[in-house]
Amino acid sequence: MSSTVAAGIRQVWMNGELRAEQETCVSPFDHGLLTGDGVFETMVCYEGRLFAFTRHWRRLERSGAVLGLEIPGLEELRAASNEVLEGNGIGNGRLRITVTGGPAPLGSEKGNAGCTVLIAAAPLNPVPRKARVAVVPYRRNEHGALTGHKTTSYGENVVALAYAKARGASEAIFGNTAGRLCEGTGSNVFLVSGGELMTPPLSDGCLPGVTRSLLLELSARDGIGVREESLPLEALAEASEAFLASTTREVQAIEAVDGRALAEAPGAITQHLAHAFRALAESDLDP
Repeated sequence: MSSTVAAGIRQVWMNGELRAEQETCVSPFDHGLLTGDGVFETMVCYEGRLFAFTRHWRRLERSGAVLGLEIPGLEELRAASNEVLEGNGIGNGRLRITVTGGPAPLGSEKGNAGCTVLIAAAPLNPVPRKARVAVVPYRRNEHGALTGHKTTSYGENVVALAYAKARGASEAIFGNTAGRLCEGTGSNVFLVSGGELMTPPLSDGCLPGVTRSLLLELSARDGIGVREESLPLEALAEASEAFLASTTREVQAIEAVDGRALAEAPGAITQHLAHAFRALAESDLDP
């Protein structure tokens, strides 16, 4: 372990160089800071090894293309990410890659100084097996320019999560403008009703989650029928079982919606997919 790690000085990677957090400076004119002109990916590492890096990089590239951001290559970012993990002595943790528009004028117009690329990591806190969720009165715009892309424009999520936590929940659930079930602030939603597993389609405005896509593949492999179907927002509270899916949560059972307990938490399908996902993560680091 390096002396900087031992002294608690965090190491971050910025624009090609690993440096101490205190020595890292982002321009006050950075377009990501000023307008949210940025994209990011959060991934996990187990015993110092990154999980599903290629899938996360592909989504980062797709999101970057929408905002006109040049995303560094797969192997460059993989090597830089491993530098950050090693430089911080992290075994089980979370790593975030952020790419912004870089220095720009004070407005919506983009600059020409090039992107800012940042990679940071931190230990991964244990996630409870169950979650209580609250449906928020705000709506996702399924027709928005950034819908389906992981951008740094997260103000709506901050407000929604605070609303949920004030009501004793750990995650907020959004509907879309049509009143259909959409997603959480950082998670996709699956539910079981009438013995069928269902999740909202991407066309209803939810993020194409990496964990979501892996669970769809695992369900097909294991003979679990799952439908991507538009669902009324009320369907979640009426489900027999439901769960959240995300990079850091993996599969987390929902035990209550707006204080109303679900019948099974975790239910049989939730338990099966949680075990299947954990087995996948232990056997294939880049599925």
